[in-house]
Amino acid sequence: MPTTKRSVFVTGSTGYLGRPLIAELLRRGHQVRGLARAGSEQKLPAGCEAVIGNALDGSSYVGQIQPSDTFVQLVGVAHPSPSKGEEFRKIDFVSASGAIKAASEAGIQHFVYLSVAHPAPMMKAYIEVRSECEELLRQSGMNVTILRPWYVLGPGHRWPYALLPMYWLAERLPSTREGARRLGLVTLEQMKWALVDAVENPCRGLRIVEVPEIRASAALLA
Repeated sequence: MPTTKRSVFVTGSTGYLGRPLIAELLRRGHQVRGLARAGSEQKLPAGCEAVIGNALDGSSYVGQIQPSDTFVQLVGVAHPSPSKGEEFRKIDFVSASGAIKAASEAGIQHFVYLSVAHPAPMMKAYIEVRSECEELLRQSGMNVTILRPWYVLGPGHRWPYALLPMYWLAERLPSTREGARRLGLVTLEQMKWALVDAVENPCRGLRIVEVPEIRASAALLA
């Protein structure tokens, strides 16, 4: 268990990654506050303090971020696809840019951002929005950890298991190895542990965590 207990503010707290992350952080002794819409707070894991607000409006919760020292931004369009470019702009960008501004104003010491692996031959609109958010974080002056998974396997997200034989081969060929590793698949469990590692080991400056490092973090903590 960690020797330093963190006070963590999580957006996307009732979602696919948010709930398992919060449950694990609480189990490890951290204090966690989760942003939730009114009426959704019952979806938070037991022990998580609910902060009622709108993830698309940073001003609705900026005054409730303190005394947290760590901010985890997990908000995003569910089941991203190339057809959702407008949603990426209206949800992913608006929520992240508002969160970055609010966290900076609240004096957050470490900002953890869930981005996406890039460059890649597809999902250009999604990558564009996430890259713009990464640039906002670079300009913010905060200490920032950016995690870049490609696809997170888990409940309701299992179809890419069919691609595993292709990945196995691509990772062994010199011409495709780097891309296959950078755009590799990770599991929900691996992402949970990589996020826990990011929270418990804050960086100074900017840290980028790619797929191989996500897998390594999980192997160390799980």
